[in-house]
Amino acid sequence: MNTFSKIKNSIKKRHQSRKIWIKLDEDLKKTYIDEEGNLQFHDQYLEEISTIQQKTKDDNLQHILEKLIETSAKKENQHNLKNISEKFIIEKFTSKNTNAIQWIETFEKECERFNITKDETKIDILRLFLEKSCLEWYSSMIIKLTVNSEWNEWKNKFLETFRNQGWDVVTYALTFRYKEGLLIDYAIKKERLILEINKLIDSKTMIDLIATGLPGFILNKLNRDELNDTTDLFNEIRKYEGMMYKKNSTIIKSGTFPHKNKTNEKKPCKTCESLNKGIRYHPEESCWFKKNKNESEKVFKARNVNNNSIIEVDINTETKNE
Repeated sequence: MNTFSKIKNSIKKRHQSRKIWIKLDEDLKKTYIDEEGNLQFHDQYLEEISTIQQKTKDDNLQHILEKLIETSAKKENQHNLKNISEKFIIEKFTSKNTNAIQWIETFEKECERFNITKDETKIDILRLFLEKSCLEWYSSMIIKLTVNSEWNEWKNKFLETFRNQGWDVVTYALTFRYKEGLLIDYAIKKERLILEINKLIDSKTMIDLIATGLPGFILNKLNRDELNDTTDLFNEIRKYEGMMYKKNSTIIKSGTFPHKNKTNEKKPCKTCESLNKGIRYHPEESCWFKKNKNESEKVFKARNVNNNSIIEVDINTETKNE
């Protein structure tokens, strides 16, 4: 048959096979089918292949292929999640973050921006934005809730664990003041601290809170009516960075060598003060009045000794004369 010749030419390697359809005309039916409809070839019946067995084999093969595709899809999905997470505009969360509510809201907005809507995907990508003890919390939650749980349940557990309900953070943010360094660094940091406790604060209140933490002589140079946004405040205080640099450098120069200043500090001579010679600044050991005082004391003592010896002689002489 021509069909057989074509199949033979198509098979080039061992164990290859082809499946084709052959139309049975009257002559072929006599050759391959007997009177009862059984398949045969000459005097031998052909082996029957069950369609159910064939279907089972096909199903098993399809199941294996689906598993392979699912595994490769998961690996590709994890790789894609990592790439997407690098584009998230959000800092990693640690237990030191002041406002867990704002952070989780920002995280959800970033998920929406990248069309991450499945709960399982949100839970999976959350792990990439946790650090230190928060990662330990995530591992515990995986055991308790598993990845297949609802995102709202994870969110509620997150807020129950990390939400700060005390006043320490609020007090620190509102009382934060400038101490050293650049003025603009102080202003930016205080703005961030205030936004972490209240992102809905109005611009004027924000400007007032930042400005009141500035040094007094800088604050007096700012016109409050001209400041409508924090960017206006930032532009203004940058003009006075040079003044702070000069002030800080003066403080450093005056306090660099305190021991040297103490060494060179002049003290009045105590000898001159005791002799009422006025306040004189010179070393006490080289004082001229001290030297003269010492010499006069020596002469006075010598004279006393001589006088005493003379008196003793006179008394003895008088006794002998008697």
